[in-house]
Amino acid sequence: MVEREIIVGLIMERLDPSTKWGEPIWLPRQALDGVPDTQPWTILSKGADRVSYFAGAFAVHLYSTETAYYRDNLLADRPRLWVVMRPDGPEPPVDIIAVTADPTEGEGYTETGTNVVEVIDIPPGLAAAIAEFVDAHHVERVFEKRKRDKRPPQLGERRRPIDEDRS
Repeated sequence: MVEREIIVGLIMERLDPSTKWGEPIWLPRQALDGVPDTQPWTILSKGADRVSYFAGAFAVHLYSTETAYYRDNLLADRPRLWVVMRPDGPEPPVDIIAVTADPTEGEGYTETGTNVVEVIDIPPGLAAAIAEFVDAHHVERVFEKRKRDKRPPQLGERRRPIDEDRS
């Protein structure tokens, strides 16, 4: 298996709650090709109800066994990155767990119930690097349908319903 790691910068935005009882909402807004010379969680801009931050540098891992998923993502109308976040301490109150270009991996992170997964557009340089990786390592796998066993099921081996066992 071949692995490649591409580092991207991530811009996050904190939206103020709409009520005094609400919690702020953290959303990824943009992935950057490369990483600027800026400290993580530096404020980039402030608005009336929002603050933008440079969240830091994050690795997008590519694996040669997953190239079909990357290819399908790149062929979509809007290729995406999945940003996986988890609520964490007071400042910043989110921990960015992963940034991935694999839709199945991104979806898999939703199963824990503790992660927040948001999608953003892939920057052009990263899309080109992923396309290059797919071209270099993709192997088309032929789908082989399994053949059914032609024997009829052994009806005598079937279990009786639970209600019959009680009598």
